[in-house]
Amino acid sequence: MSPEDPRVTVVVVSQNRRDELLASLARHRASVIYVDNASADGSAVAVRERFPHVEVVRLCRNAGAYARTVGARRARTPFVAFADDDSWWAPGALAAGAATLADHSGLGLLNARILVGPEARTDPVSEVMARSPLPRPPGVPGVPILGFVACAAMVRREAFLAAGGFDPVVRFPGEEERLAIDLAAGGWAMSYVDDVVVHHHPSPVRHTPARRVRAMTRASVLTGVMRLPRDAAVGRFRRALGSGPAQRSGALDALRELPAALRARRPAPADVLSQLELLSVTADRPDDRPPEERVPAGARGYGGGA
Repeated sequence: MSPEDPRVTVVVVSQNRRDELLASLARHRASVIYVDNASADGSAVAVRERFPHVEVVRLCRNAGAYARTVGARRARTPFVAFADDDSWWAPGALAAGAATLADHSGLGLLNARILVGPEARTDPVSEVMARSPLPRPPGVPGVPILGFVACAAMVRREAFLAAGGFDPVVRFPGEEERLAIDLAAGGWAMSYVDDVVVHHHPSPVRHTPARRVRAMTRASVLTGVMRLPRDAAVGRFRRALGSGPAQRSGALDALRELPAALRARRPAPADVLSQLELLSVTADRPDDRPPEERVPAGARGYGGGA
């Protein structure tokens, strides 16, 4: 398939979901770098055989979302679009996203609208982003955001790497919040762009809702330690401990990695914290959907805690 835009590389990360991966790789209209998170199902070998044009990077251990940073470092294009093994950018979306980033030098990241499943229903995360209350800076397209969904994000590679990319402490899931904070701290704008579209057909090979809540809570607590003021970070931890069993387990999981989070601690500047506070109202609204349908914490409030 011919690339839509030579300025974009698609970075795909996967572990042990060979069938979904092989089906989605055929849909990417760009140069692709596939980073294999130590799969044991032959994914890397199958990709090399089926898609010889795809650059394969095989990691010796599961690095989580940090694998995307590995892929972005190997890219040689100014823009990098991320995709999971069960997602892909719609026809024309890569070119539209690249044009938007090229035309707005202060834009570090754009989040596409996500259409879920064969019925192409709009993901609740996209609906929340479209209603973002953040002030709109002049000359920036779309709706301003302070959070994103990785599989629907296109980044300016320069900005992404300067902000540290996805880190090895948070890993996955919930990896977006810390990066969004650091992009904003670096002066980069982020936007939700409704007319750029990503398709997501969720794989049946997924964590249980309770396990996902546990992992998201762990990420939220660790991000709080790394980027929030002390009282806010402690409050996030205490709220998790006082919640359900999954949240409590996630908070305790985070304690085991507290030394690494403290070494990476760099509290966000006041202007970014004020934006997080503005968004906290959205994050604190009750979410009565089933756990598997709830908006992830890092996107629901663009930085709100679990």
